[in-house]
Amino acid sequence: MRKPLAILTDSHSGILPEEAARIGVSVLSMPFTVNDQTFLESVSLSREAFFRQQAEGASISTSQPAPEAVAALWDEALQTHEQALYLPISSGLSGSCQTAAALAQEPAYAGRVLVVDNGRVATPLHRAVLDAVALRDEGHDAQAIKAALENSKAEMTIYVALQTLEYLKRGGRVSPAVAAIGTLLSIKPVLRLSTGVLESYKKCRGFAKAKAAMIEAVRGDLTIRFRDAHARGEVYLLAATSASQEETAQWLAEIEAAFPGMPVLCDPLSLGVCCHTGQGALGIGLSCKPRL
Repeated sequence: MRKPLAILTDSHSGILPEEAARIGVSVLSMPFTVNDQTFLESVSLSREAFFRQQAEGASISTSQPAPEAVAALWDEALQTHEQALYLPISSGLSGSCQTAAALAQEPAYAGRVLVVDNGRVATPLHRAVLDAVALRDEGHDAQAIKAALENSKAEMTIYVALQTLEYLKRGGRVSPAVAAIGTLLSIKPVLRLSTGVLESYKKCRGFAKAKAAMIEAVRGDLTIRFRDAHARGEVYLLAATSASQEETAQWLAEIEAAFPGMPVLCDPLSLGVCCHTGQGALGIGLSCKPRL
């Protein structure tokens, strides 16, 4: 007999294969290209090799998964489950969400696969997957979980500080002149992901100031924007990293000192995201528990 509901996501969630197996979630490995050669996240290229090639100036870009790969993930889930809930990267960052939504209208999947677009990527997407698993295990159905997750789309924010503007320049997101000035002045950009769209938040002189600015921004969000949810104990503290283990450990220590008593969910940024951030990026954010 089939189980009621499978939870599916993609590797932009930062959920590693070991955790996916432990929590019973299926993760689609997202593709990216390095010098016109296609690789799959967590499958065909190590993080060390990726960052080495990126630093050497390799041409790196992201792409959508083939519809056949998405369908294969769904087909496997539907062999053992009545329905599947698929949580891909935000539609504001990739066309893969819209492609999946269109695929879900095909006769083989209509009514059986529901695609969630709640504006998430990286650790916020990981947190949404954990929320979906918890709601399913409480007995809620796919439609109710999808609605709860999408209704909480605006109840999230994440800040990411970059070591360099170089990879944003390569992707055409900043001009070469702006990148050159930023390098000369040791400008460290802080980006903000909110309501599914990545935008510039602040430019800081030095990485220490960028980290301090992010912590201050989160402190302000807890005090004002998410005050009521925080008072109810319904706010999650999140972190993300493409930095070394030592730098990540130091960052987590700074977060824990700034927000004592709040557990932190921290993930490595997916290589697809690292195509744009480069190595050494650090992030912090908040996500509210979805309410039915």
